[in-house]
Amino acid sequence: MVTIESDRQQADNRTGIVTATGNVRIVYPEKGMVATARQAQFFSREERLVLSGDVEVVDADGQRIRAERLVYLLSSERLQAEPASGRQVLSKIRLQSPSAPAARPPMP
Repeated sequence: MVTIESDRQQADNRTGIVTATGNVRIVYPEKGMVATARQAQFFSREERLVLSGDVEVVDADGQRIRAERLVYLLSSERLQAEPASGRQVLSKIRLQSPSAPAARPPMP
């Protein structure tokens, strides 16, 4: 179960697109993650989540990523983060020894 809080939300069952705008906060307890942004769009048919505007994703271990836009593909658990013009994406991840599973950026 994922909780989405925002100033406004709309869903289009015909296209399968859910849009949340204004002070968006997404809580995904199963993954131990919280994401904030100015807008979030979920494209259910593509299993794609797009967060935009002051995006920050933090997981239970304190790992985080900050960007202007983040695209997350749910089925493959892959993400692409883009910075605002003239800025950089910031990731804080915990590195582990070679025998331990590799750390990965937080996933919304």
